[in-house]
Amino acid sequence: MDNSVTIIGIALAIITILPLYFSYRSNSLNKAKIKTIKEKYSQNGKFNFDLTESQNKKILALDKKNKGFIAMNFNKGKQESSFIDLNLVKSCRLVPTTEASSEAIIKVDFEFQDKTTAQKIIIPFYNIEDDQINQACLHEDQQLGKKWVEIIQECI
Repeated sequence: MDNSVTIIGIALAIITILPLYFSYRSNSLNKAKIKTIKEKYSQNGKFNFDLTESQNKKILALDKKNKGFIAMNFNKGKQESSFIDLNLVKSCRLVPTTEASSEAIIKVDFEFQDKTTAQKIIIPFYNIEDDQINQACLHEDQQLGKKWVEIIQECI
């Protein structure tokens, strides 16, 4: 009797602790990746990305003082990051791309306009191919993108 209760207790403890361990481990790895990317784009300490927000494996970071912006995407094993020096940018907006035959949004990008050349600089933000359940994260990502466009516009 005592052995079966002990075995059941150990099994329940393992079932409870194992997911917590993997979650903690994953968060530690992501924090290390984010820190490495921030250091890569800091340009020898010029930029200090103090404002950071993450959602759906997308991380956005901003240095309001020195005007630097990083967009990171950790979806489906690919690690993408893009940096923009906001001192060289005139404006920012969020640009959705739809399928030709329907109104379904397949892609959302940040579009920056260069001050000197008026050339458009595109940073990918949402892609339906990265969304495991088609357009499940679209609304959340669009809301996050709109919020960050406002923050970036204030910074410019």
